Amino acid sequence: MIDQLIGIYNAKGSIAGELAYLFGKLRGTAQCALCDISHGPLKEKSAFLAASAQLPVPFKKLHLDELNVQLSLFKDQAPCVIAISKGKALLLIDDQELRACAGDVDQFFTVVNTKLALHSE
Repeated sequence: MIDQLIGIYNAKGSIAGELAYLFGKLRGTAQCALCDISHGPLKEKSAFLAASAQLPVPFKKLHLDELNVQLSLFKDQAPCVIAISKGKALLLIDDQELRACAGDVDQFFTVVNTKLALHSE
């Protein structure tokens, strides 16, 4: 049973980190498929917020500079979604699966809900 989901962005959350990501994205040197799914050009997508609120478990989003010791083990796999189950972290959705969503919120949450269903048994 999954207790919590944690989305890890492939960017730092500080102002300098956000600006570095923005400029890298504009230059084509930075990429974060989770950012593409959760955010539009200026802010978080309302569809993403609404779908997150409908999940049966909490969904938290963190940047690379916000990870604790346990989650920092996944920083080289970012962006990704981690499941926390009985205090243990496991990779639930990898970068390739996030890229396959092509920025589509509905497609992403279809993947999330499918994975949750597989782990609820």
